[in-house]
Amino acid sequence: MSETTSELLSEQRGAVLWLTINREARRNAMSHTVLAGLRQAIDAAQDQPEVRAIVITGTGEKAFCAGADLQADKAFTTDYSDPRGHLAQVLRSARNSNVPLIARVNGACMAGGMGLMSMCDMAVAARHAVFGLPEVKVGVFPAQVLSVLQHLIPRRQLTEMCLTGEPLTSEQALAIGLVNYVDDDVDAKLQWLLDRMLDKSPAAIRRGLYTMKKVEAMAFEESMAFTESQIALFTLTGDAREGQQAFKEKRPPQWPGR
Repeated sequence: MSETTSELLSEQRGAVLWLTINREARRNAMSHTVLAGLRQAIDAAQDQPEVRAIVITGTGEKAFCAGADLQADKAFTTDYSDPRGHLAQVLRSARNSNVPLIARVNGACMAGGMGLMSMCDMAVAARHAVFGLPEVKVGVFPAQVLSVLQHLIPRRQLTEMCLTGEPLTSEQALAIGLVNYVDDDVDAKLQWLLDRMLDKSPAAIRRGLYTMKKVEAMAFEESMAFTESQIALFTLTGDAREGQQAFKEKRPPQWPGR
């Protein structure tokens, strides 16, 4: 199943939904149409058990996403009376997603593009990719991006990126934990990562992501109270019963996905 719009390509490849920003001439800068499409697709996937993962990327080889389209008349909003920013809505949808999001960073990842990459649960980057928060160079600041980036990399490194606006190489990004893998063949590495995940329990992954995201903001005792109830719910799924039975019978599990 595939759907093509002028600015965002959506294609179902087996169990993986691919969302591709299709604005190569603008270095895949975000438009309001792109942001609305990303939010809608991520939200819809929550009710589609056949979608096991979502890959977010950009067309071409030069840019993953260059951030907001500064050539547009209203780069950051279409309605200043609306307190809900369009990028913020996408980041909220990603935060609430129980379907794993994987960034395929095929080139420059800048400004708001860092937000799209950071909102993903995992990221694989091409070796030529670069990463940066250059907002101070045009008189603004990566405020919304901080919400998804502040717990991902060390504080001093984040401060330097925000205050200098200077980019990181893919190897530097890997060293500070900004991405999971860097490879000359980004597609081969991405498929390797997907293969390692898609043969696992769909129910465990969805419930697991839900649990991980909930406990992140909890204090220790609150987290323990929440997780000790969650572990009991994990064991009640069909996947848990099948996984344990397959282990006993020494065979690959046939996940019911529920």
